[in-house]
This record gives sequence, C-alpha cells and structure tokens, in this order.
Amino acid sequence: MRMSSLFAPTLREDPAEAETISHKLMIRAGMIRKVAAGIYNFLPLGYRVIRKIEQIIREEMDAKGGQELFMPALQPAELWKQSGRWDVYGPELMRLIDRNGRPFCLGPTHEEVVTTLVKENVRSYRELPLLLYQIQTKFRDEIRPRFGVMRAREFLMKDLYSFDKDEEGMNKSYEAMYDAYCRVFKRCGLAFKVVEADPGAIGGTGSQEFMVLAKTGEEEIVYCDDCNYAANTNQASSIVPDMDFSMGEEERELKKVYTPGAKTIEEVANFLGVEKKRTVKTLFYEAIYSQDSWEIVAALVRGDYDINETKLKNYLGCLYLNLAKEEEIAKVSGGKVGFVGPIGLKGVRVIIDPTVQRLKNAVVGAGEEDYHFINANPGRDFELKEIVDIRLVRAGDRCVRCGSELKTTRGIEVGHIFKLGLKYSKAMDAKFVDRDGKEKYYYMGCYGIGVGRTMAAAIEQNHDEDGIIWPMSIAPYHVVVIPVEYSNGEHMRVATQIYESLRERGVEVVIDDRDESPGVKFKDADLIGFPLRITVGDALKEGKVELRWRKTKEVRFYPLGEVVEAVIKEIEEELKALSS
Repeated sequence: MRMSSLFAPTLREDPAEAETISHKLMIRAGMIRKVAAGIYNFLPLGYRVIRKIEQIIREEMDAKGGQELFMPALQPAELWKQSGRWDVYGPELMRLIDRNGRPFCLGPTHEEVVTTLVKENVRSYRELPLLLYQIQTKFRDEIRPRFGVMRAREFLMKDLYSFDKDEEGMNKSYEAMYDAYCRVFKRCGLAFKVVEADPGAIGGTGSQEFMVLAKTGEEEIVYCDDCNYAANTNQASSIVPDMDFSMGEEERELKKVYTPGAKTIEEVANFLGVEKKRTVKTLFYEAIYSQDSWEIVAALVRGDYDINETKLKNYLGCLYLNLAKEEEIAKVSGGKVGFVGPIGLKGVRVIIDPTVQRLKNAVVGAGEEDYHFINANPGRDFELKEIVDIRLVRAGDRCVRCGSELKTTRGIEVGHIFKLGLKYSKAMDAKFVDRDGKEKYYYMGCYGIGVGRTMAAAIEQNHDEDGIIWPMSIAPYHVVVIPVEYSNGEHMRVATQIYESLRERGVEVVIDDRDESPGVKFKDADLIGFPLRITVGDALKEGKVELRWRKTKEVRFYPLGEVVEAVIKEIEEELKALSS
C-alpha cells in the first residue's frame, strides 16, 4: 500500500471529546471517525486491525470445534419474552416496532435466537456437544457512551454458544473456551488476568472475565499474588483483617449524642473522635422485582467500607436496585437522610454485612436530625436477621483462599465466559433425546469477546508519547518504508525496490511516497504504530538502510541485500513467540 493512496487522515492534536488514550490515538491515527455518540466508522487502518483480531479468534474457536454461523441482529420480542429477558434487560435493550405493530429489538446478545435454532434442528444426544459462534454487530443503548469504541452503542462481538447433554459436558466446553480465550489474548500480545465475575443479565451459575491490565481501565479488580485468586470488585469476597477488633470489649450503655451537621461517616467520626471502623453506614435502597412488586430495604456495612450494590442486588434477586429517595426513607424510618440508623427500624427489611455483626459499642444514626447513638451493639440494640456479605472489597483485605493480602489494579474487560446451565433451555423448552430415549434439557454456556474493545485495550496497554505500539500480530501493516527525500530519485528508487521485494515475499508493507517532510513521515509512522520502519536516507551512500523497531526504538543498519531477509526473520520470530 502506498501512503499517497491510503485513506488515513491523521491528526496532530488530541480531539476534544476523547477521554482515553485509545480513543485519542485511534482518532489521531486515522483509524476511526465518529458518526454519533457511541457509533463509529472504522477506517481502512482500523478495520485491518479488526480483521486480524477476528482471524485470531476464528482460528482459536475452530481449533476447539467451534462452527461459525451468522444470526440476525433484528430479533422478535416474543423470543425475549419467552426467556423472560424482555423486561429484565432494561433500557439498554434497543427496542423498535415494525410497520405491522410488532415489537422487535436489536440484539445485544443471541441466547434466545441460538437456543431456538438448536431446539428446532437438533434432536439427538449424538449431535452433541455443539459449539456455534458468530462475529457480528451488537447493539446496546448505553446511557452514556464513552471511551470511544470501549463503551459504544453499536459494537462488534464474537459470541459462541455451547450445547451439551449434561453438566460434565458443559464444564468441558467451558474449560475449552477458557483455554481458547487465553490463547486469543496471548496471540494479540496482551497482558491479562482472568477474574471471577457477576453474570449480570446473561445469568447462569458462574462466569469469568478476561481483563486486560491497564492504568486507564474502566474497572477495578482485586487479586492475590500467592494463589492467583482474582475477581472483579463487583464479585470479589475477602477476609477483613480486623473483623474482630472490638469483640473483647464490654458492652456499654447506649447513649444519644448531639452531632450537629455531621451527616457523612467522615464527619461523624471526626466530630466524635472515633475511627471510621467504629461506625455503621446505613443506606436505603428501592428494590424492584416487577412492575407491581417493590420494597425499600436498609443495607448496613461498617463505616470504613462501601456497599457492593451488585452483591446486594444479586442477594435480593431484584430486577433493579436504586438508592431510595429522601421521602421514601422518611416514610419507612421517620428520620432524615444522614442521621438514620438501624435502631427502631420497623417494617423494613434490613441486610447486614458481617463486619457490622462483629462490632461492639458502635456509632449509628439515631433517626433524628443532628443526633447519633454511641455504644450501639448488634443483637442487643437492633436485630440480626439477614447477615450477608454486601461489602466492596478493597486493597489490604485478605484473600478468601489463602489469607494473603489482596491488591488492586485496573483492567478493561475484553472477554466474558458463562456457565448458563439450564437457564435458557428450560425457558425456551429446548430439549434433546438422550441415550435412554428420554427428553432432556440442554446444558448451555455462552462466551463473548469484544473485538473493538480488544483493539482499544491493546492500545491502552501499548503506547508511548509518540503514538501506538502495535503487537506484530494485530498491527495494520508490519513495515513502513520511508524514502527521506521525495525529490531524491535514488532514495525513491531504492525504497520502491525494497517495498516491492517485501510485497513479493508476502510481507504487509506500506511505502510513504508522499511529498512530505521526513519529520511528518516519521511522526505518522510512530503515531500509526508500524512495528518496523525502514528508512532510506544518508546511509544509502554506504549501501545501507536503517531498520528501526517501534517498540524499543532500537536502530540497526543493514546492507541493501540483507534488509528484506532481516525484516522477514524479525516478523516471523515475533509472530511465533506470540502464538507459542
């Protein structure tokens, strides 16, 4: 490809709307352009990266017995109503009505469609296991599209669905996909962790996320270096190091004290001169189970921790969980926000974290403005009925597996795998005939990879102040050849000769044949992130050209007759290392 013909409109300045490194560099390097909020064009350079990631995914899915198909993005509402997800999925589901008044959605995922497909066409256990996948556009009406292609409303995803005759088979398919995913992300040149995760609206009995490690990651994960435990903070559990710090104390008399203007835990602790871990945080939530069923619940956690709303929502089994409004809190507690505690609460479901259960002589809201109770003791002053882990794990907590100290880092979710079990096959009445002649439900799994997110995550993890540093396996082109002086006939002749020789050998190469200054060409080469750069310049007087590595900035000079072989060897060795 000649740069003079390549549609790659590069920019020198960061675009104003871009927040993340990947968003900025994908726009500046001429890889994407915005159509609307969360909707992007992929330009030729960007789409080449997408196609390479797709090919790696295809090869690894096929190696595990996956079969590629293509399902429609437009899905009838009746399928989603049959599975029970039409109302569960929420406002992120893009819904529409056709000219005949029939409701449809633009699919964010395809469990309903693929389950119906298999139900209608597979009948015998002899046809199992079955692994079907596609790479297709998905839709999600994000409330706030951001971070470029990482949180978009239209995006490309690989989704695979496994169908097995029993739980053992489902577990084998799950392990096969786990291994395939590890290979996909390793071949893409990414450093990642596999973490325990919340299944969310997909559902099922268990799930794991593949998180690319990056300081700019949108999610926090906790991990243990000693036993390799890792989990998304929405799912993580831990041992609190000082859970029993006050257990040896004698229970003191409950007292109401004046705390003017002290609403937050920080303000109350400072006013009373106590540690935050001696306080109790009480929050009220509206738990919605259906259009006609909801309740207000109180959630209690030790004051130095935060409530994990995902854990609370999962425990309650509600469709939606929102912080209760002030008027709702007043109705159920009779108190004012910031001063309400568990003492005297009646007719309200109270969920208590174990950190609160183990406290002695704690500080809690008194239910009256500008007042708190001191020396509150769980079990004596308020009931302990529902004790559930609802706290957000933090660095310094202890690992639930080995007891070592947990650490935190940030990551970008690029893949998610789920054990669905019988969730969809039962809902969709999808059965097969087993060896004993009886009808049984399929055991299912589903497995997703965000293709565009993988591209963005690779940039977040591989860049410097000059631009993108692509791993060889997913770089849009492997080599750029730059003749320093456009007007120098010898520079152009040799550069073109090298370019044509590399093309004949099957190397993905670009020649920058533009009538631009060397500085512009070098800046664009670094910005776009070509792994190797051949410069035809002053060294040509000695019969040599310069070879520069983008990642290390290392420079070597090769005779004209050796540079092509050196480049091919370098490409092959790096690709081999990534795929081994």
